Amino acid sequence: MRSSLAPGVWLLRAFSRDSWFRGSILLLTFLIYTCYHMSRKPISVVKSRLHQNCSELIRPSNDTHSINDTTWCSWAPFDQDNYKELLGAVDNAFLVAYAIGMFISGIFGERLPLRYYLAAGMLLSGLFTSLFGLGYFWNIHMLWYFVLIQICNGLVQTTGWPSVVTCVGNWFGKGKRGLIMGIWNSHTSVGNILGSLIAGVWVNGQWGLSFVVPGAITAAMGIFTFLFLIEYPEDVDCTPPQHHGTPGESQDNPEDSGTGPCSGKESSLESTAQCPKETRAKPAAINFIGALRIPGVIEFSLCLLFAKLVSYTFLYWLPLYIFNVAHFSAKEAGDLSTLFDVGGIIGGILAGLVSDYTSGRATTCCVMLAVAAPMMFLYNHIGQKGVTSSIVMLIVCGALVNGPYGLITTAVSADLGTHKSLKGNAKALSTVTAIIDGTGSIGAAVGPLLAGLISPTGWNNVFYMLIVADILACLFLCRLVYKEILAWKALLSSSQSYKEM
Repeated sequence: MRSSLAPGVWLLRAFSRDSWFRGSILLLTFLIYTCYHMSRKPISVVKSRLHQNCSELIRPSNDTHSINDTTWCSWAPFDQDNYKELLGAVDNAFLVAYAIGMFISGIFGERLPLRYYLAAGMLLSGLFTSLFGLGYFWNIHMLWYFVLIQICNGLVQTTGWPSVVTCVGNWFGKGKRGLIMGIWNSHTSVGNILGSLIAGVWVNGQWGLSFVVPGAITAAMGIFTFLFLIEYPEDVDCTPPQHHGTPGESQDNPEDSGTGPCSGKESSLESTAQCPKETRAKPAAINFIGALRIPGVIEFSLCLLFAKLVSYTFLYWLPLYIFNVAHFSAKEAGDLSTLFDVGGIIGGILAGLVSDYTSGRATTCCVMLAVAAPMMFLYNHIGQKGVTSSIVMLIVCGALVNGPYGLITTAVSADLGTHKSLKGNAKALSTVTAIIDGTGSIGAAVGPLLAGLISPTGWNNVFYMLIVADILACLFLCRLVYKEILAWKALLSSSQSYKEM
């Protein structure tokens, strides 16, 4: 008597070949960008080690510092009174280079194979992340070395975001894009969490390993990317996303259908991908001005500028804030800060799910940003009064701050990069993504810099700055929110008219 099919095999057979490839691409791009963010996080954890109060530590017998020096255990040049400005300069070197490089990266991302582009970017990013940590083992105390390494790392890290969003956009249509990308975008928070935990292992000892280990993992992932990344479904004879329509039809309706993708009529990104590579006409890459003319690109870009300012200020300064205000150790502050990213995972999924259900990307972002402002105020005033309140407020603030940021950089960017006005020009996706994230990266550069300049006057002022930025992010979405409300009213009116017939 033959036994029934094993449950594991039955489960494997339940998914088609296309599903397995799509799942593997989603997982691979998830791991790729997890590594990018993992390599950015250690600097925020190590800050409290680069400058600390050494009065309670036992001095080594061969120490040459004066008896009254309370910063003898800090790492020069960050042992000076202006250490916050110096640490802010190190952050800003990375973020300014990243913001500038992002606008250029989209151009290269359209014209180079993504597999080569991503693999090279990850190898170089791993190298420069490791070089920052090697400054500890090489006993380097020159500010220009750390600034130069951060500039180089900022430039090469711009290879990541436009490439992974473009790759995911090639494989997935719009039907459940908000939810799928909301879950997928948790790589940002997962990378931050892993970076914090890895850095925390060595922060109180050989802090150079806090950078060398993430750098080595990132470089190894670059090699894996070169070996396994697939840019287009048709490269492995998979079926491209089926949701498509002619230019006159709304791409937001998953039930739209058009003529055959190779029939000569213009079609969307998804239908364009259905044509065999040898018969598919390759559209010209869209220029910068053309991408700006896509409805919604400017508004979402400016909104992201301020939303990312808030998010990256938390990314780079939250562990030091917890260390100074709540008086945890450097490792405990780094571990506790990961709860902000746990909230970011929840917020990203929630934002994607709600925006899919309501078809209101702008409204979802605006509501979450509006609620985030008072929550940040409460966190600063009551969040450090106990471990429980700190945990709850960190998760809530993380969800409300990172939810809109994640939605804009993923589903919104993919939506705008495949807008019906582009008539199927897939080349626009990388450019639009780079413009939106590049504009946001300007805010990411300004936020930590302002925090470094303002924090000596008190942490309250830093939070006031973040609240103002959050409100400005809301204001830039007002026009799009108004349009979405009008669309809902029109849909409701037509639905009522249909029922009365």
